Amino acid sequence: MAIAARDANHGIDGRSLSELIERSAELKGELVVFGQSARFDQWLTPLLLDAAGPERQLDEGTAIRITDHFLLRYRLPDGSTVVDRFVARRRDLTELDRKLLLGWRDPVEGIFEIRRKDGDAIVLLNLVDDLEYRTYSNVGRAAFRGVSKGGFLLACLVPVHAADTAWLISGAMEYYPKSSAAEIGQAALELATSRPELVFRNPEKIEQGWARMREDRAAFVEFCGGDELILPPTEAEDLLNAYYRHRQEAAVAGRPRRGRGRLLPGLDLPAFVLPRELADSDTIGVIHDEVDGLNFYADYGMLRDLFADPALAGRRQHQDLLRTYLREESIAPLPIRRLASAHPNTADAVFRKLLRKPGFTWSEHGETLLRRRKPWYFESEPRPGVSVIGSRLSQLLGIGRR
Repeated sequence: MAIAARDANHGIDGRSLSELIERSAELKGELVVFGQSARFDQWLTPLLLDAAGPERQLDEGTAIRITDHFLLRYRLPDGSTVVDRFVARRRDLTELDRKLLLGWRDPVEGIFEIRRKDGDAIVLLNLVDDLEYRTYSNVGRAAFRGVSKGGFLLACLVPVHAADTAWLISGAMEYYPKSSAAEIGQAALELATSRPELVFRNPEKIEQGWARMREDRAAFVEFCGGDELILPPTEAEDLLNAYYRHRQEAAVAGRPRRGRGRLLPGLDLPAFVLPRELADSDTIGVIHDEVDGLNFYADYGMLRDLFADPALAGRRQHQDLLRTYLREESIAPLPIRRLASAHPNTADAVFRKLLRKPGFTWSEHGETLLRRRKPWYFESEPRPGVSVIGSRLSQLLGIGRR
């Protein structure tokens, strides 16, 4: 387990940590006023109304969390955040003020176990990324008066300084006693699996995730006979269910006998059901890639036929399918790259017909085309497609490390 912590007595740029926390409190108050002003109503108000639901009821903690996320993370139409605009507007800010504020754009969201209290700080273990955070409140130690070692906090943390490792509670926090461990473990597991980017704040988890993906891919290839399959939807479902059942049985067999009893109560139930948009396709492409992981593609057989026979590029149905693969944000470059690589002698003709560019060649222009059509895919470094949970979360869930 890595640790994100520092000596509370050390300061930055000549200011003590207590001075930095005090200044953070002042800046946060000014930022909240700025973000709740009329200039941002058209974006913040719908977020709050949506959370309130038809009953128009919203508790204070939820309202604070939504507002805090809006201030720090919400992307306005020009791509900036509220804190970006605040910094740009306030020409009176010092360089340190700017660093404090801009560091808040990368908060740590998680479910934390309270390890201990230490002066004005508490040391928190994030059950999602398995890192420890030495954490303060801008209202002082009184903020932690009602919490106890072994309990849990649902919170968002921001750095006191972009280059520092002391952290502040941002927005509302919710405390849960130690007796809530089972429910907290499940909530942390759901957060880790639904938002793996939170797990991968920890570099160790990135490496573990890639290792897990390599293991899963090797098992998939061994069981299914290859890393790329084209099947009717029902056959794809049957194969994937058989594969997942095989992996679950292997996992159970590898654990100590005393820990097997209640781990997989749904072992005989279907583990995988295709969504309707895939189930209605003639064929499903199933690709388990080294980087992009396991993915499913509608009508992949038709797309393969197009690349195998460029004459089909004159048919509207085939053209529309390739355009969909190029246009949709839910589809990564992987299937197009795969097909172009598998059919080097015909890929150029397919794209020349589709794009009406007689000089197009995949080797020269293919990556440029993908970067233009799918810029979102290239904006960040690839991350593993599986979450890796830490030892403490495994203990709370009553399972071995997986």
